[in-house]
Amino acid sequence: MNAIMPRSSLDLRDPDLPRRWEGLAEFDHAVSQNKVMQYRIGKAWADPWGRRLTIVVTTIIMLGFCFLAGAAFDFW
Repeated sequence: MNAIMPRSSLDLRDPDLPRRWEGLAEFDHAVSQNKVMQYRIGKAWADPWGRRLTIVVTTIIMLGFCFLAGAAFDFW
């Protein structure tokens, strides 16, 4: 089954609009190099509250794993 799609949605685009979003140049660069996760982690680490939250959550998770490993090996 073949579908015929109209070109009306393509013709309605404004040719004067830039192809890149100039306000999001960093994100556009990260997407083009497929480094979106690295960009997000870098931005979160640059924020002081994000850094503190990351450290606290990682510490809690590691303490939980240490407790479970200690319980599995009969340390307590």
